[in-house]
Amino acid sequence: MESAERAQDRVPRVDPYGFERPEDFDYAAYEEFASAYLVVLTRRAIKWSKLLKGRGRVQRSSTVKRYIRKGIPLEHRARIWMGVSGAQAQMDQNPGYYQRLLQGEHDDRLEEAIRTDMNRTFPDNVKFRKSADPCLQKTLYNVLLAYGRHNQGVGYCQGMNFVAGYLILVTQSEEEAFWLLDALVGRILPAVGGQGRSAWVSSLVRAADYYSPAMLGLKTDQEVLGELVRTKLPAVAALMDGHGVLWPLVVSRWFICLFVDILPVETVLRIWDCLFNEGSKIIFRVALTLIKQHQAFILEGTSVVDICERFKAITRGSFVTECHTFMQIFSEPGSLSMATISRLRASCRARLLAQG
Repeated sequence: MESAERAQDRVPRVDPYGFERPEDFDYAAYEEFASAYLVVLTRRAIKWSKLLKGRGRVQRSSTVKRYIRKGIPLEHRARIWMGVSGAQAQMDQNPGYYQRLLQGEHDDRLEEAIRTDMNRTFPDNVKFRKSADPCLQKTLYNVLLAYGRHNQGVGYCQGMNFVAGYLILVTQSEEEAFWLLDALVGRILPAVGGQGRSAWVSSLVRAADYYSPAMLGLKTDQEVLGELVRTKLPAVAALMDGHGVLWPLVVSRWFICLFVDILPVETVLRIWDCLFNEGSKIIFRVALTLIKQHQAFILEGTSVVDICERFKAITRGSFVTECHTFMQIFSEPGSLSMATISRLRASCRARLLAQG
């Protein structure tokens, strides 16, 4: 008890991103993890500084991929995300575009939808409170408004506020957050009938269907996860089928929020490091790792409610807090190629469309 109290004195009540620690936060366990992780971060920072020295825009390569999987130090994160996602290239090619969007025509419906979610976005983050100076709610509103005007087929959908909020916390830049949101929704997450489009203009026409009104892409990927679990973790699939638990019931927020507000912030950022570089298959690797790691615990579920509670429980605790260890997602679920994901997406999407 004494060591836990001492740890609570040493570990700040608010984390570096502005999130307040919950009342049941395990300060002693976190301090133990943080002291070891600090050594890793220091070592990675030195390596990244050497890699980036003299470089302009960061582009994908096997070396960059290896470095990203081992973690990007916070001071380099925005630059790396902007480079490997293509967001920097789009921003450079479209100077002034973001400001023009902010000055665009009013859309009462869009503006009201965004405004409604402002106070619901990270109430546990001191930077998003109205009392904060500056208050990031205004920045968040601008990014979401600009994106809604940029991609009118999507507009605004609940869940985008959490994603955009994290982008703002990392980049500390409205315009960079906007272009990273465009990279995610327009190219990295799957579009209807494909894996996203490389041309920026096409992202206006055919955006990721996670956030469009029909959410076909989101529904498809939840079905894809079900198929992957059926193949790799058949006992869990049998439990879900036996109790009639549909995958959207337990994982819809995992997908739509890209694990924001589901997993600890540093773990989400490590996942996003890889998501921006390697694409949407990372989401499945994370989901499968969570389920496989806790398979025995999940299999003890005895009812729909019990199983749903167990899926909530597996997103808490030391396994997800220790982000460096958690990134075993590349070995834990086994082989998972983009070709496999694409094939499953096609079949699951066809089945959903046939069901109407």
